[in-house]
Amino acid sequence: MSRREFVKMAGTAGVLLSFGKVAAASNEKILVVYYSRTGEEYGLGNISKGNTAIVAEIIAKQTGGDLFEIKPVTPYPDSYEECKTVASREKATKARPPFIGDVDISGYDTIFVGYPIWYGDAPQIVYTFLESHDFSGKKIVPFCTHGGSGLSSTDQNIMLTCPNAKVLQGFELRGSVAQKNSAQVESIVSDNLKRLGLI
Repeated sequence: MSRREFVKMAGTAGVLLSFGKVAAASNEKILVVYYSRTGEEYGLGNISKGNTAIVAEIIAKQTGGDLFEIKPVTPYPDSYEECKTVASREKATKARPPFIGDVDISGYDTIFVGYPIWYGDAPQIVYTFLESHDFSGKKIVPFCTHGGSGLSSTDQNIMLTCPNAKVLQGFELRGSVAQKNSAQVESIVSDNLKRLGLI
């Protein structure tokens, strides 16, 4: 359990969490930033931990990286249909919803950016985060959970949003796998981290 024990690293508004016991094979400092939603989920009912959060925690556990959750100032609705309405409106208007707290990314080499796929894209709040930081010289690894779309075009959108970063090949998992098959998630994450030379 000590390996999985979270340690609070910063502030009350935004909290940076660390697994801290595992060193990445590359000796790079790793940050896992993610947005994840709980509540009513299509085909899964009400979930108490978001699909993307499950994957993010496994990445952090396997790499010894730090975690930062993007938490909206105004939470998205628990209702699936109501959330769809808000997400659609935000995408149409290219909204940039504010988030709570922040993290200093300057000391990290590789930054995983995780999100669910909403209407073929990352939630707009993810772009709020990306546009709020200087990713020059950083490596970004996109990862997502989805219902069948894969990464969609989000890796290309992140390249456009962070042109001074090196966006590496990301990976994706179905939300149903994240919720129902932890061994498979561990295996998929491990395979991709090995591919990236991080474990």
